[in-house]
Amino acid sequence: MTSLGVVFRPQLPPERLRALVREAEEAGLEELWLWEDCFLEGGISAAAAALAWTERLRVGVGLLPVPLRNVAVTAMEAATLHRLFPGRAVLAVGHGVQEWMGQVGARAESPLTLLREHLDALRALLRGERVTTDGRYVKLDGVALDWPPAEAPEVLTGAAGPRTLRLAGEAADGTVLTASTTVDGVRRALRLIDEGRRAAGRTTGHHRVVVYLRTATGADAAARLRAEIEANGEDPVPEHGVAGDADTVAKAVQRLADAGADTVVLQPTADEPDPEGFVRFAAGQVRPLLPQDPPGRS
Repeated sequence: MTSLGVVFRPQLPPERLRALVREAEEAGLEELWLWEDCFLEGGISAAAAALAWTERLRVGVGLLPVPLRNVAVTAMEAATLHRLFPGRAVLAVGHGVQEWMGQVGARAESPLTLLREHLDALRALLRGERVTTDGRYVKLDGVALDWPPAEAPEVLTGAAGPRTLRLAGEAADGTVLTASTTVDGVRRALRLIDEGRRAAGRTTGHHRVVVYLRTATGADAAARLRAEIEANGEDPVPEHGVAGDADTVAKAVQRLADAGADTVVLQPTADEPDPEGFVRFAAGQVRPLLPQDPPGRS
């Protein structure tokens, strides 16, 4: 079964978050995802608030830019969330937008090397290990968490290019794919992830795949979606988003699920006129049209 989520766009001010997460919880939405885009809202602080305001909702952060963060800080914050809200936090790390990283003096000469070193150290710290490493970017001397999670949580990474997708298979527990990813793009990504997993000898366990889907509904849905895709420098072709009613959106979600997505996260346009209504649309109208849990599965 594929989980359904919605993005809280950081173009909304932070004070809008509470009403939206409460709406998501009450509507029965499975997941709410947050972005740590520069220079809008902090991913960890927003996730902590969203988790504290809810009891059931899973909250994802996709993603935390590793050039901005010492890996020990990432590990401490991740461990705190996982201990406070077991099973409900999902964290992904990634390269970050290189232009933004340059603006704050954090741009790495080799983003791929930095991401690999960060992932290796972060996952080890969250497993409760004491880590000493002297990498090109990540340097730790006998660092261990005093309060690691009771069980090692998943660590996801954002990936788009072939090298990063292979790295995701080698060094992460899951991958977050952007809303520019088509159905065929999901299949290609899975092949590259599997290449990485095989190269690293990771023949057991499941690698989770999360895909964003640009989504618009309502009378002006097609125009808003087209404008957003064009503003992102892409051709406004059907594969780059979906506009329409619940049935149309559910079919687009199912196509991504059939291609291998474990979670599809509906990404409203930045100018979505009714974010809370969009959450109700996703949970109350789209979700019932998708396959439900098989009997006996919670």
